[in-house]
Amino acid sequence: MEYDKLKYLLALKSISGIGNIMIPGLIDTFGTLEAIFSASASQLQATPGITKKAAAGITAFKDWATINKDLELLENSGINIITYQDELYPAKLLEIYNRPPLLYVKGNLKKEDINIAIVGSRLASTYGKYTTERISRELVLQGITVVSGLARGIDSAAHRGALTAQGRTIAVLGTGLDIIYPPENKKLFTAICENGTIVSEFPLGTPPRACNFPARNRIISGISYGVVVVEAGEKSGSLITARLALEQGREVFAVPGSIDSPGSRGTNKLIKQGAKLIENTVDILEEILPQLEKTKIPELLSVTRKKTGLVEKKENLNSSDRQIIALLSDSRLHIDELINTTGLAPGDVLSSLMKLELNGIIRQYPGKFFSLVAVTK
Repeated sequence: MEYDKLKYLLALKSISGIGNIMIPGLIDTFGTLEAIFSASASQLQATPGITKKAAAGITAFKDWATINKDLELLENSGINIITYQDELYPAKLLEIYNRPPLLYVKGNLKKEDINIAIVGSRLASTYGKYTTERISRELVLQGITVVSGLARGIDSAAHRGALTAQGRTIAVLGTGLDIIYPPENKKLFTAICENGTIVSEFPLGTPPRACNFPARNRIISGISYGVVVVEAGEKSGSLITARLALEQGREVFAVPGSIDSPGSRGTNKLIKQGAKLIENTVDILEEILPQLEKTKIPELLSVTRKKTGLVEKKENLNSSDRQIIALLSDSRLHIDELINTTGLAPGDVLSSLMKLELNGIIRQYPGKFFSLVAVTK
């Protein structure tokens, strides 16, 4: 971290009346962050948006000891700060209004990430969590990074699905990075740090205030090419994310649910309003492919262009795997039927099913039913 630059940026963020939009304007006017703090109140007020109170806050600022202490704490905690001028700052986020001038980051932020957000109800049903994990797994197997908010329910399932398939996932928090919320997601938080990225615009020590989460949601949609809403009630915060996504020019997808389920009313309403109904990851990938530069499209995405497809990784398939694939070629079968028909040990069948699912070759349905993945254009 560049301490000389960051200390002035953190100081600006701490001053009442200085919003995200004002900081780039001040930098453009005065050239450097240090020059902002050397300017007079009258010079500062000449900058669009800077009030008399905000200018007085800048000229009177003296609490550099706290800023230096915060920077030291960040370094000791393994947390980096990425500014909007840095190469690693997400390119999609630069496009949005009221973008955060800095992000606190733990883990590995990668410039080449192709992000899709998955959000939904905290009070998710078994169907919602199952569907979310499946979509998340299939997306990361296609080279996509899954973004969500580390909340209970659908968010947690999205992160777990990505990690299960050994893919990348980004969690955007509505707290400081030193506060894990909800607390039961501590292990998930740690796993994401090791295999993805935790991001927040809020300084250390920021608690989970209700007002933080709509702000967090604009980042979830802002860094993504599209937002998938799996389950949402009529007043769900996920609908705020969907609305923000539309305002930012992002694709909005929704998973249909039962007309009798309160948790599906929000998603079904989104579909009526024009969100794309999705049944599989192909529906998502076909929409975002035109937005991607050819050099950024992983080879695995070519499977979405096939009318039907089975990604056969022959070098990785053993005889048990091939037996199961042969049985699933024409129908959806229960695990007990697979065990009885193949004559394989239950442990061998479970091992093969897990490997084939993680490789995107088969799909699991509620009740332990399985089928081959049929990809339709």
